[in-house]
Amino acid sequence: MTTDDARLFNAPLAETDPEMADIVARELARQRAGVELIASENIVSRAVLEAQGSVITNKTVEGYPGARYHGGAAVVDDMERLGIDRARRVFGAAYCNLQPHSGTQANRTAIHALVKPGERILSMRLDAGGHLSHGAPFSLTGRIYDIAHYGVRRQDGRIDMDEVAARAAEHRPTLIIAGGSAYPRALDFAAFRAVADRVGARLMVDMAHFAGLVAGGAHPTPFGQADIVTTTTTKTLRGPRGGLVLCDAPEIAKRVDSALFPGVQGSAHLHTMAAKTVCLGEALRPSFRDYAAAVVANARAMAGALADRGYDVVSGGTDTHLLLVDLRRHGLTGDVACAWLERAGITTNKNMMPFDEEKPSVTSGLRFGTAAGTTRGFDRQEFRRIGELVGDMLDALAAGGGDERRLAAVRREVSALCGRYPLYPDQPGAMPRAGQAPASR
Repeated sequence: MTTDDARLFNAPLAETDPEMADIVARELARQRAGVELIASENIVSRAVLEAQGSVITNKTVEGYPGARYHGGAAVVDDMERLGIDRARRVFGAAYCNLQPHSGTQANRTAIHALVKPGERILSMRLDAGGHLSHGAPFSLTGRIYDIAHYGVRRQDGRIDMDEVAARAAEHRPTLIIAGGSAYPRALDFAAFRAVADRVGARLMVDMAHFAGLVAGGAHPTPFGQADIVTTTTTKTLRGPRGGLVLCDAPEIAKRVDSALFPGVQGSAHLHTMAAKTVCLGEALRPSFRDYAAAVVANARAMAGALADRGYDVVSGGTDTHLLLVDLRRHGLTGDVACAWLERAGITTNKNMMPFDEEKPSVTSGLRFGTAAGTTRGFDRQEFRRIGELVGDMLDALAAGGGDERRLAAVRREVSALCGRYPLYPDQPGAMPRAGQAPASR
């Protein structure tokens, strides 16, 4: 290694790549200054950041602990076993595959393990709250498998289990999927299990959005009802962007392992698995139960504030961290409303509503989530006020366009709120120092 190479190898990012360092610093500044309401996001601890950026990044493996295709794996074998053990303890499952790179990869793995190409899957429609990887026609699963869907009732936005049963009896699926990305109510896992048993189907639960609530005892558990469970480790679980597949039956566990490697993925992302292991350890702490309960209470407070302002909250409320607001009655679309809120420092996402006639790039509503704000320290009082600020912004938009004075007033209040709950405090650079974590209370 030359002297110049050695200097480059050991220098910090700000010195070796100022352009990239500036991007990271600007993203930290954006997160600090705004209210994050995207339901699929959260704020990870310093320990999670440290594990994901550790020297484990340098190691490559394929296969599973004790049976790798690369040497030098003894240490990372210990790491993967630790993560598996923690996941089993968090969720009360007999088996966990820690390796999926994402929730979509976890879903593909579970489906590949249980369903043959061309066989039928019954899952929730996208506009009703389902997920792309559950068989949307433009997804890989939608192209490989025969997909049938169930939805929600028009009158209350809730799943009608009689419809699920009727669709299952009509289509006789190999697999039924419960769960999605935009359904705010707790699922009746026992009812889904009964439907699956009547038609001889397997039951898969995708708990990506509410996994942290299950871990913290703030949401019913699918274990004991589902044949296989998938999740991400971000969102309410408050970890890195990755996935898990969990089950109890040894026969299914064996099929999952071979479905993931070599069926769906190649080498493992060990640095992300290290961060998953850290977040699973955090979920085992008693304080995580308080956090999970606060996430749900905060979502209900925000939903109540928006309903009081005359906005249509889908299903009338929420049992989870997320809520949906239908804007059709106010003459607004999700894309325009999302962009308008972001100008005030309130970040959310446009989202399809049940029976939405707008294009997915436009949508008729917004999806909000309370996990990140709860991690930051906001409680019910703050979330009720955030709901009112969102209402102020939407009122101004519905009244005929952008009210710049209203925008400025909301932006000032958002800035003051974020200032009271600093994110990775007292760190001027791109990363928090060791020992620092998001403020909480």
